Amino acid sequence: MTKTTKLISPVNGEVLIERPQLSLDEARASVARARAAQPAWAALPLAERIVRVRAGLAALNEMKDAVVGELADQMGRPVRYGGEFGGVNERANHMLAIAEEALSPVQAEDSETFRREIRREPLGVIFVIAPWNYPFLTAINTVVPALVAGNAVVLKHASQTLLAGERLAAALQKGGVPADIMQNLILDHDTTEALIAERSFGFVNFTGSVGGGRAIERAAAGTFTGTGLELGGKDPGYVRADADLDAAVDGLMDGAMFNSGQCCCGIERIYVHESLYDDFVAKAVTWVNGMTLGNPHDPATTMGPMAHRRFADVVRGQVAEAVAAGAKPLIDPAHFPADDGGAYLAPQVLVDVTHDMRVMREESFGPVVGIMKVKDDAEAIALMNDSDYGLTASIWTKDADAAAEIGNHLETGTIFMNRADYLDPALVWTGTKDTGRGAALSNLGYLALTRPKSYHLKKVTK
Repeated sequence: MTKTTKLISPVNGEVLIERPQLSLDEARASVARARAAQPAWAALPLAERIVRVRAGLAALNEMKDAVVGELADQMGRPVRYGGEFGGVNERANHMLAIAEEALSPVQAEDSETFRREIRREPLGVIFVIAPWNYPFLTAINTVVPALVAGNAVVLKHASQTLLAGERLAAALQKGGVPADIMQNLILDHDTTEALIAERSFGFVNFTGSVGGGRAIERAAAGTFTGTGLELGGKDPGYVRADADLDAAVDGLMDGAMFNSGQCCCGIERIYVHESLYDDFVAKAVTWVNGMTLGNPHDPATTMGPMAHRRFADVVRGQVAEAVAAGAKPLIDPAHFPADDGGAYLAPQVLVDVTHDMRVMREESFGPVVGIMKVKDDAEAIALMNDSDYGLTASIWTKDADAAAEIGNHLETGTIFMNRADYLDPALVWTGTKDTGRGAALSNLGYLALTRPKSYHLKKVTK
């Protein structure tokens, strides 16, 4: 009997779609087709691959009206935000623009006697395991540069966003990427891990939980398969004494609450200089109470349901434990009547929190943030570093030199000043500690998806 994957919509708790899972043998056959087709794809001129990928992105943009509604149904993002197309286009266009330079040979010598250079060649078949929270943005980070560099791509999308994987594959194929080169497969965990263990891929890119990352590493052990792992986060914000208070409130609270807090680099803990603390907290509460929790298809809704009830229950548990340990909740759930005890969850702001509480240490991935008072930069740095994670840190100040100096002491992948929850495609996306390892976007994103090959060509025989 064929096993299936069911997508339960958080909007109404009903099955939205159901898709059959490939058996291990069927999956092996799909990977074999990708491997067989990849050399011909890599043999195309780089300019031709770019043209086809760009046409595929244009086809994806033509699907926008349908995709926005599908995202609301699949994972609850309000339609008022228009999907992910702004970020998708920004990242993809940047990676296409830098492709030629990033993939060009590095020449050491070209003389009458020697030509010596380092070239980049594709890794073969790239396996992209994409998450549900930003199903297009996160996939694009790897899919576009992988294809442009001459690799084939096998995409396994999260069960919560099956339609996103189908849309992305269909669009790229419409643009001229061969069907065997861009495949979207429905796989269970056992089949996924078996394929990795069999050394089916030249590289595996995974975005998801720390536990999922460990499973990928275990499966790849001994195969020497490269992995890129973007895992958990507990990103901090720091408001210095010289910060623009209103800008800090707006930027950090949006970073904490957008997408119902379900952002890889969302703000989950905030440290505020004691001179601004009371005002910041008061303004943060007003900001959050201005949100509207409801059906994501309603244009008035600013916060939809979380992607699944079990994700909301994790946040409820963290908040309840923190309150029992002395934290003070500042948002009255009654202000958000759409909170049904299920996937629809009222946002929360907590004060009187400590790092002994799970809500300040473990990833919440939901609409809750704890705020602590600090006396100076040193205390803020110590608290920001007191985490198992390190993806981004957001510093709010008028002093760029001070922000850079603070950044020198932070264990994180990206330092932001006066902004949060953003990926700059010209800069590498990476993390430290339990956030994982690897490099996406920028020219380093191309280096991660290719291997170096040295050419030492002696032009004379003596």
